[in-house]
Amino acid sequence: MLGREQGSIYSAQRIVRALPALMIVGGVVFDLLTPPRFTAVPMFAAAPLLAAPLFTWYATLLTGIAAIMGVTGLHFYNQSIGEITSYTEVSTVVTVSGLALLINRVVRRSGERLASARVIAETAQRAVLPPPSDRIDGLRVAARYEAAQADAAIGGDLFAVQETPHGVRLIVGDVRGKGMGAVAAVAILIGAFREAAEQERSLEGVAQRLDRALAREAARGEELDAMEGFTTAVLGEIGRDGDVVLLVNRGHPDPLLLHADGELESLVPSAASLPLGMGELDRWPDRAEEYPLPAGATLLLYTDGLSEARDADGVFYDPGARLRGRQFSGPEELLDTLVEDVRRHTGGGTNDDMALLAVGRPAEGQPERRRTVPMVATDENSGRA
Repeated sequence: MLGREQGSIYSAQRIVRALPALMIVGGVVFDLLTPPRFTAVPMFAAAPLLAAPLFTWYATLLTGIAAIMGVTGLHFYNQSIGEITSYTEVSTVVTVSGLALLINRVVRRSGERLASARVIAETAQRAVLPPPSDRIDGLRVAARYEAAQADAAIGGDLFAVQETPHGVRLIVGDVRGKGMGAVAAVAILIGAFREAAEQERSLEGVAQRLDRALAREAARGEELDAMEGFTTAVLGEIGRDGDVVLLVNRGHPDPLLLHADGELESLVPSAASLPLGMGELDRWPDRAEEYPLPAGATLLLYTDGLSEARDADGVFYDPGARLRGRQFSGPEELLDTLVEDVRRHTGGGTNDDMALLAVGRPAEGQPERRRTVPMVATDENSGRA
């Protein structure tokens, strides 16, 4: 399926790139097969204009020269080179060819500026989002950051996994906003998370530290417009035993738990909570919820770039429906399959970046399934005094 789609795209690209030459050849044939009162000048003029956004400046110049030579040669062939119409038609193609060269230069420079800005933003984002190790404290880990299509602004998606004295702690989030401001907010949150994950006894404490970090930056005033004040996120903690996972969901898409037998469950929090950075509006304290993590199961966290990816008819991608009943050898295969499936669904491009994080507990034979009914964490599990 994917191979056929790529072949169709390649064929379409070849046809488009051949259009300037086809217009010149078509102009010659049209002029030779029609009476003298019919002119093929529009076809000759269209050739360099079509070449301008597709080819280099030099190739556009050659296309213009070929069009001019085609018009001039036909007038010689028709013995009309000395007539007023011949001067008008040749000068028209010359003028249009000059405009095509100008258009080519403008398009190339604009494209280079846009590409440079995006490369800078993506490089900065990769610098603050290094890929995690594939093995952390006995868990198998995989992460992906999939950028949106080239003309979409880079987003503020983030992920991090860290081994701490309290277990393996992780975060997946989405900063509201785009561009370098969002990347700056990601750097702030990742730095605050890595420090808080080591120091805070409870997962709730980590969330509160991130709240304070965003509030502190907003108070400074410099990053407020870029961050627009909040970030949706899911924070997780997998203890040393590895058989349970604690989650704090701050307004983010619900994580999915894929069992070894293909069954899938959505880990929905018992109560909604506001995103990070909006703690002043919600005085209710965070409360981590506990879910069993059976052997062979994989925890999948993602940003809304996945769940809001649309097909040609505007239908959203549903990761739960797409993954239910399927089995994967590990987190890497899961994310590879997921990314390819999203590309098929959208036809190759999305309007928003997406961050994916999968954490798998190694299988131990054929473990007995336990239903993941959420339970409010006890003081002992949450790390409270």
